[in-house]
Amino acid sequence: MRIALLGYGRMGREIEQAALAGGHTVALRTDIHNAGDFNSATAKECDVAIEFTGPGAAADTIIRALVLGIPIVSGSTGWLTRYEEVKRLCIEKNGSFIHSSNFSIGVNILFRLNRELARIMNMQPDYRVSVDEIHHAQKLDAPSGTAITLAGDITGQNSAYDGWSTAGDKTDPHKIPITSHREGTVPGIHSVTWTSDADNITLRHEALSRKGFAAGALLAAGFISTHKGVFTMNDVLNI
Repeated sequence: MRIALLGYGRMGREIEQAALAGGHTVALRTDIHNAGDFNSATAKECDVAIEFTGPGAAADTIIRALVLGIPIVSGSTGWLTRYEEVKRLCIEKNGSFIHSSNFSIGVNILFRLNRELARIMNMQPDYRVSVDEIHHAQKLDAPSGTAITLAGDITGQNSAYDGWSTAGDKTDPHKIPITSHREGTVPGIHSVTWTSDADNITLRHEALSRKGFAAGALLAAGFISTHKGVFTMNDVLNI
């Protein structure tokens, strides 16, 4: 694949290393200083784009790719108030788009287990759930997109909850409390804990590096380069 890396920070560089090791070509790299280099001329040299620009630029960057006819994988979080806008444009343009709050294969397995446990817990009303996430100090958004996805999947499967709140707001028992920590260089740790008076049940994923995120993003890029429509990592991994 000939890849455009839209966003060339830590994740962009990690994806570049994995792409080159896998025999792919990085045809374009953009960041905040040269975002305009992704245009109608340079897009012709790309088979797919992978976007990790950040919450402020993500939606407009994805829209630009769809207008240019380039399949795009998006890993930025914090911009999803515009997700339906992007989805409509993708369908209108007969484009190719996949977004995930986390491309790690392990995290996507966690998502699947989380949904199943939340469904089972409909029959165990004595348990209460909470979500905890830890990330590096430079991460811009909190809670993380992954934590929000975990909470959203619980509300979709468990009738006791209808949303989430930050951990400091415990006034509504129907909201899932999410606790966020920002420290050091932690790539990402996510935990979902169900607590009763008798015991705790915890699902936990710890990223040891960014390699898993990069591998998943490249897997998604390979998938989206041959499919039309709007997809998720569930489609890529068939889980």
